[in-house]
Amino acid sequence: MWQASFGQRKIISGFMKDRSLGEKRLASMPDRVTNTINLAGGRGVANRPTVINCFAGDMTSSVRWWANWKEFMFEKKVMIEGGGKRALRGKSSSGVAVLPASLLQKIKRAKYPAVTAEEEAISIPLQTLCQAIFDAILVYIVNIVSPSGKWQQLQQQMCDSLNRKKDANTLAILDSPYSDINVFFVQEAAAVFVAKANAVSLGKTYSVISSSSLDGKRDQNSLILICKQYFDPASVREHTAEVMATFDKATPVANGDLLVISAVDVFGRSYLLASFHGDTNGLATLPVLAAVHALAQRMPSHRLVFGLDANTYEKGSKKLQGVTEFGKDFVSKGYSSCWGDAPDPSNHTTFNARTFLQPQLQKAAKSTEKASKGDKNPKDFVLYPKASFTLDEARKDNTGKRAYLEGEIFPTLTFPSDHGVVSCTLTHTTYYS
Repeated sequence: MWQASFGQRKIISGFMKDRSLGEKRLASMPDRVTNTINLAGGRGVANRPTVINCFAGDMTSSVRWWANWKEFMFEKKVMIEGGGKRALRGKSSSGVAVLPASLLQKIKRAKYPAVTAEEEAISIPLQTLCQAIFDAILVYIVNIVSPSGKWQQLQQQMCDSLNRKKDANTLAILDSPYSDINVFFVQEAAAVFVAKANAVSLGKTYSVISSSSLDGKRDQNSLILICKQYFDPASVREHTAEVMATFDKATPVANGDLLVISAVDVFGRSYLLASFHGDTNGLATLPVLAAVHALAQRMPSHRLVFGLDANTYEKGSKKLQGVTEFGKDFVSKGYSSCWGDAPDPSNHTTFNARTFLQPQLQKAAKSTEKASKGDKNPKDFVLYPKASFTLDEARKDNTGKRAYLEGEIFPTLTFPSDHGVVSCTLTHTTYYS
C-alpha cells in the first residue's frame, strides 16, 4: 500500500484531506492508544513524538523527530498498569513492560463499516503506517510555518495548562466546589486517575471505585466515587460483568465504558449505581440502558441512579442517537432525568471544535465554523426512577465554579474537560426493603 498508493500521494490533497482515512480511523485509532500513555504506579506519562500531544523533545527537525518516533514505537518499552486487584484498589503495581506499537488493536468492520475486509486484516501495520505519515506531515507543516521553533514554545505552554495538570485540576474541582456531593459518576478516566484520586484529600472522603475489567489499553474508564459518610464502602458489590455479558459483538461497548455497582447507605437503603461512557455516535446508549434496566428489574429493592455521557445529539439520524428519542426511551422504562422527561435539545453540555492539528481532519473547523461544525450537543445526564425520587435541582458547569457560560468553548485553561459537569439533587419519595 505504501509503494502503490500512500507513497505517491500529495500530503494535503492526497492524505490530509482524504475523508476515508477519518471514517476508517486509520490515524485517529492508533493516536488514541499511543498519544499519551499513562505509566504504571503513577510514574507519569510517555508521549508519542508528535505535534498533537505534550512530547517535550526537539521536533524542530524532521530528522531528529523521526529518530525519536521510531525509538518510541518500536525500541523502547514503557511500563503500564498490569491490572488485577492492586490496580482495582488504586494501589501501585509493578506494571507490564510493552512496546507502544503493541498496544494497537484491530479496527473492525463491524464498528467502522468503511474499512474493507483486507484493511481489517492488516489494520495494525496499516494504522502504524498512517500514523507515521500523519505525524511526519504535521512536523513538516509547523516547521515550515514557524522555522524559528516558536510553535513548540506555544505548544508547551498549552500542555502545562491542559494536559500535565489536567488530573490535578479535575481533582481540585471535585474536592472543593463539589465537596457536598454524595456520588460522582466519572467517565473516560485513565487507570492512573484512581491512584491519583486516592492520594489526595478526596480519597479520604470518597471510595474511588473502578471496574475489575479496568481498561489499560484504551485507558478510558468509567468510575464511581461514593461518599464514605453517606455510603457503607464495605457494602459495595460490582455487577458490570453481568450486564456486559448481555451484549453481542454488534453493540459498541468496550471494557471500561461501563461500571455498575450496588451499595447501601447509612440508612440501610440499597442502590444500584451505574456510570457509562457512550460511543461517539451514541448508538450503544439505548442497548446499555435496556441492559442496566433489566438488571434493576431483577434487583427491585435497589434504587437505580445512572450517570452517563450518553453522546446524544440535538438532531438524531440513523447514525446518531437523538436526544429526543433517548428521552422517550428512558421515560418508557419509568425513568426521568436531571433535565426532565423531555430533555431540551438546545440544553448543551458540550461545546468544542477541532482544529486542523488532529487526526480526524474531516471534523476540523475554521474559527467561523465553531458552532456549525463543532460538538455542541446535549450529551450528559443523570437518570433515576420516577417512582423512587423527585428532582429538587439540576445544574451544569463549564467553569469549575458551579456555573455555566453559554457560548463558551471548553476545555479552557481553567476547566479541563470537554464535557460540562452535570449535578443534581434527588429526594427519596418511597422506602422499600
